[in-house]
Amino acid sequence: MRLLMGVGVLMLWAMPALADVPPVIPRELLFGNPVRDDPTLSPDGEKLAWVAPDAKGVMQVWVRTLQGKDDTRAVTKEPERGVRYYEWAQDSRTLLYPQDSDGDENTHVYSADLSTGVVRDLTPFQGIRARLLESSPTAPREVLVTMNLRERTGSDIYRVSLDTGAITLDTQDPGDVMTWTADAKLNVRGALAQKPDGTTVLRVRDAVRAPWRTLLEVPLRENVFPQYMGFIGFSRDGARVYLKSPHGSNTSRVVEKVLRTGAEKVLAEDAGSDVMDVLFHPERKVVQAVAFTTDGHLRWTVLDPGVREDFEALGRVARGDFSLVSRDRADRRWVVAFEQDTAPLRYYTYDRSTRRAELLFSNQPSLDGVPLAEMKPFQLKSRDGLTLTGYLTRPVGAPQGPLPTVLLVHGGPWTRDTWRFNPEAQWLANRGYAVLQVNFRASAGLGKAFLNAGNRQWGRAMNDDLEDAVAWAVKEGQVDPARVAIMGSSYGGYAALAGAAFSPAVYRCAVDAFGISNLFTFLKSFPPQWQVIRGSYAQRVGDVDDPSEQERLRATSPVFAVDRIRVPMFVAQGANDPRVKQAESEQMVSALEKAGRDVTYVLYPDEGHGFYQPENNLDYHARVEAFLAQNLGGRLEPLPKEGRVPGSSAVVRQSSGAAKP
Repeated sequence: MRLLMGVGVLMLWAMPALADVPPVIPRELLFGNPVRDDPTLSPDGEKLAWVAPDAKGVMQVWVRTLQGKDDTRAVTKEPERGVRYYEWAQDSRTLLYPQDSDGDENTHVYSADLSTGVVRDLTPFQGIRARLLESSPTAPREVLVTMNLRERTGSDIYRVSLDTGAITLDTQDPGDVMTWTADAKLNVRGALAQKPDGTTVLRVRDAVRAPWRTLLEVPLRENVFPQYMGFIGFSRDGARVYLKSPHGSNTSRVVEKVLRTGAEKVLAEDAGSDVMDVLFHPERKVVQAVAFTTDGHLRWTVLDPGVREDFEALGRVARGDFSLVSRDRADRRWVVAFEQDTAPLRYYTYDRSTRRAELLFSNQPSLDGVPLAEMKPFQLKSRDGLTLTGYLTRPVGAPQGPLPTVLLVHGGPWTRDTWRFNPEAQWLANRGYAVLQVNFRASAGLGKAFLNAGNRQWGRAMNDDLEDAVAWAVKEGQVDPARVAIMGSSYGGYAALAGAAFSPAVYRCAVDAFGISNLFTFLKSFPPQWQVIRGSYAQRVGDVDDPSEQERLRATSPVFAVDRIRVPMFVAQGANDPRVKQAESEQMVSALEKAGRDVTYVLYPDEGHGFYQPENNLDYHARVEAFLAQNLGGRLEPLPKEGRVPGSSAVVRQSSGAAKP
């Protein structure tokens, strides 16, 4: 894929002159399929698997033998919707992967047998949602899966035979479990549950037939977000358990707990970061290293002396933050990913005996050597004194001074922006925009005080933080205050709608992808598998059944404030989204049209919460690019002459109302 040197490239309005104008990066390189991605070693160390597109552009799992002849072959046969995640079974001959239907998130677990070529649905029940839980070398032809077969709001565990396909109920969900954990013998002994008031409960049992008992309870306001707390795993002898725990600390930390006595030892902690990653030995069942996000980067605390020299050697391999993504059972060979802001993701094989790394591949080699923009970290104080962190990405070659800017708001909202290769930030910077990303209050990974500062602050203080970031960047001379767009998906989409409705003087236009418009309908329409977390949403967002909350929820729902919107709007939605349902976008667009506002609405009938079909992802970004160029000015790679990306399912509705740029 060549870079576009002015051919077919438009520039709308007047952009600041760039000292050395970089070529336009084709959207295909940023939002199309990777060439290869996600490599993993088989447990026996003899084979390598990865995902890559087939001749029809559908992502499949591919495998080759590491020694001997090149026998590369695709082992999955998905007809339309590509494989996004997979893992090896412990028998080293079976690959396991989830797949849903057009983004509905009713995933089934499939197996691909390398010896027979047979691909089989291991969970062939209509309307269920299954997830792969765990496998073990002690039972290499069995896997544990979770499934809501018995009760749609539950998550029971089933034991599945890879030989016969037989499914046996193993552990029944009492109705409040979010995640399960098995020990080294594939016995389910840990459960993370949530009470109706949002309290998180960690339960254990000493044996399969022993009763469950509470190990730890953490009230919602004393907790971090679930992905930063919970079970890491049991020790090999099953006598101890390793946890990510916020108990007694503002941030989560890694602790070892003796099950018989309750004695606890802190293994790793960081005052400014929750636990971001843990290296847990799959055979020895010990914590080897823990990663925290410090000064915007992933920093490892090594606990196991046996890997200290390995981490030191890896730190010299390449620029960027690294993580171990796969290793063989003998622990002789690793696959390591290196991430940085100005290069695509690169994977290396690492030989522990020689401590040498060899480049395996880049997931998008056509971007190697392309001028990409640096993500520069920043800090600022919010209007009420909170420290906010974020990243500013300016176009390569841009002169000093204010630029048209896109405020790119992360989803969740209980996630965070990090230093990494961000395709959207690179795309926007390449088109001539400064890109502003801020970890507003409620962002996760920064400790429970910062997380809880966002409780019931949707459309209020969380919105103020975004405004404060824009004001800071304007004061710093980075941003043209007359040309700022707000853009995001999921919660970020809500923030875009809220920004246009509640801060109409700040933004020139807004881009919302599958964002919430009405907090009442959103909170009442949770999918069955989300019922267990309704209590935490009631605490963190609002309780739709509490009369005292009605006024606030209405005042912070953008759909009820369309009369205040004065800027052009772009709304995109997947028809099968189970999280933010199509009704959220439909009612917002209808209200905008009724109010005579300028709105473009794009519906993708074969998508859910995210645009995963590459044709749809490319189509969405092409349309957003044209919208931003029209309202902010910027370089533009036009849509194909047909008016859509070939193969896209886009259904477009356009209303030109009173709102003008």
